Amino acid sequence: MLLDVAIKSLNGLVTFFNNYRNNGLDRDIIEAKKIAEAIDIEPEFTVKRASCRKKQFDEIPNTEREQQSAKENFRTDYFLVLVDMALSQITTRFEQMEHFESIFGFMFDASKLYYLDDDLLKTSCLNLELALTHDKDSDIDGNDLFIELEILQGMLPRVAYEGERPWTSIKIMEFAKKMDMFPNVLLAYKILLTIPVTVASAERSFSKLKLLKTYLRSTMTQERLNGLAILSIESSFLANVDYDKLIEVFASKNARRHHFR
Repeated sequence: MLLDVAIKSLNGLVTFFNNYRNNGLDRDIIEAKKIAEAIDIEPEFTVKRASCRKKQFDEIPNTEREQQSAKENFRTDYFLVLVDMALSQITTRFEQMEHFESIFGFMFDASKLYYLDDDLLKTSCLNLELALTHDKDSDIDGNDLFIELEILQGMLPRVAYEGERPWTSIKIMEFAKKMDMFPNVLLAYKILLTIPVTVASAERSFSKLKLLKTYLRSTMTQERLNGLAILSIESSFLANVDYDKLIEVFASKNARRHHFR
């Protein structure tokens, strides 16, 4: 499944940024000097003039900060800040996907499902039931799911779990749907395939929101803002809409007709 690849890639990025944070600056400075020399620019850190201000009598002098070199100031004020921000975002997404994998991982592809022994399979099914439980209500029954998956393991064709490209979760769900005897399996796979594991859609919506509601439009009502946000997000769909026909329909339903004598 593609999520496996994503988890491994994010894990590799976390390791890379941890190493890059410790010794990446010196390597980047060497590359930056080469670029600067190629375009005839002096390869040195700019030093800002220290601002003079009156110090209070009880102020503790920050001598360590004042004695830092321009390179060290750049490292603490810019380099480490940017790297830590990137590392924090990647770590958050990695933890989210790792948690998702711990719940649904045994259903990702046919090879994982087929070679899972009974004890681990039952534990995974009960863990999934617990994850999908709210108060006393659960979407699936873990024991029933375990029994259905046991039967499904024996019914899967060899091509599903052997070879370099085992069946994905979508193919397993389609196979179970044709059998018409695995209600809990179908429900579990529907949940697996529809749970969002990123916040890309929400971030895209907020990006559109910043374009719509600016400081000059701060008094816009919520109803109008919702309508404009939907129109902006679904702009590709609106490109194929016949506006003249919509205007005619709107005018025919909302025109006020007055009869004068």
